[in-house]
Amino acid sequence: MIRLEDLALFVRTAALGSFSAAAREAGLLPGQASAAIKRLERELDLRLFVRTTRALRLTAEGEQYLETAREVLDTLRQGRERLRGDDAPLSGTLRLAAPSDLGRNILLPWLDDFHAAHPRLSVQLLLSDQVTDVFREPVDAAVRQGRFDDARYVTLPLLPDNRHVLVASPRYLAQRGRPERLEDLREHEAVLYMLGGRAYDRWNFEVDGQRQVVQVRGQLLSNNADVTRQWALAGQGIAYKSWLDVHRDIAAGRLEWLLPQFGEPFPILLVCPHRRQFSPAVRQLHALLAQRLQALAGTDRLQP
Repeated sequence: MIRLEDLALFVRTAALGSFSAAAREAGLLPGQASAAIKRLERELDLRLFVRTTRALRLTAEGEQYLETAREVLDTLRQGRERLRGDDAPLSGTLRLAAPSDLGRNILLPWLDDFHAAHPRLSVQLLLSDQVTDVFREPVDAAVRQGRFDDARYVTLPLLPDNRHVLVASPRYLAQRGRPERLEDLREHEAVLYMLGGRAYDRWNFEVDGQRQVVQVRGQLLSNNADVTRQWALAGQGIAYKSWLDVHRDIAAGRLEWLLPQFGEPFPILLVCPHRRQFSPAVRQLHALLAQRLQALAGTDRLQP
């Protein structure tokens, strides 16, 4: 008889590509995870993985069986949730991934409130500016900024009209002057964000419904979005940031909004691997975050 624990380990091993990683996640020894997969293979009378010294990959039969395994586990979880009902106290673990700047400066106190309202629910917040694969990483949902067109995922709007804006400190503008046109950005110092080891130094703008790209330059680069904001506050250069990340600095006069007629849509979304993962905890978190982000936009947004 197939054990549900073995089925769950198979799904996570396939996602992580490693017996040891799946074992650590489940609190097991690597040998126990490997034994569980072998036991499942015996029950099915087929081989699920090709094992080599350097890699672990699914066989053709394993690829085919993976979807069935996911559906079985999802069906059991949905049944459990229906029995509990939407009004039942939230429990278990909710793992949320979010960008570092947004997570630390805005989401963190709201998650504290969410946990206080649902004390039986364990909330794990994973902060990173790298794009989390919500199939591979052990997260239930991820807050994402920017366009997201991957059909494998369910995307739920949080703040759909957020945008990128150009900002600089009064100190920088006093020293270097204020750009009057997008082309002037080429003569200014930019503080740059890195993604995947590459500098984001080609800034995109929407101009009369058309995309315009401006190549910028800068000596300061970081893979942490909050560091670029700190550099801008310190007068090190012009930053091209999410409005949500800098709106308080603009309102307080610490940063000035440059060329406000130009920008780029940068919506904020909640992303789930698929609709069956849209659990009561994720649904309630989505409602809370959407309400608070839109209220924040309504009270703090500055008009160009």
